[in-house]
Amino acid sequence: MMIVVVQESRQGTFCCAGCGSRLFESSSKYNSGTGWPSFTKAVDGAVDESMDLSIAFMPRTEVTCHRCHGHLGHVFPDGPEPSGLRYCINSASMKLIAEDA
Repeated sequence: MMIVVVQESRQGTFCCAGCGSRLFESSSKYNSGTGWPSFTKAVDGAVDESMDLSIAFMPRTEVTCHRCHGHLGHVFPDGPEPSGLRYCINSASMKLIAEDA
């Protein structure tokens, strides 16, 4: 059973809402204090990253689903160790497949 991600704290796998591809494991999710679901790393090969210059004064790195190319959010270099990354992901772009489902 897939559950929409808002402030989800259950264990499981976060999948692309568009194609169902595995994106993030709950073990990499943390509270960044931003109000957005945040992760320290993606599932290997699950996401693509590209430069986003849509806001002139704030270049960002866009994160998209590798399979369907759907926009997921952005990744920033201000996350916790060990990766130092903060994948800031739009909750509407993912669904959780909970371990207890």
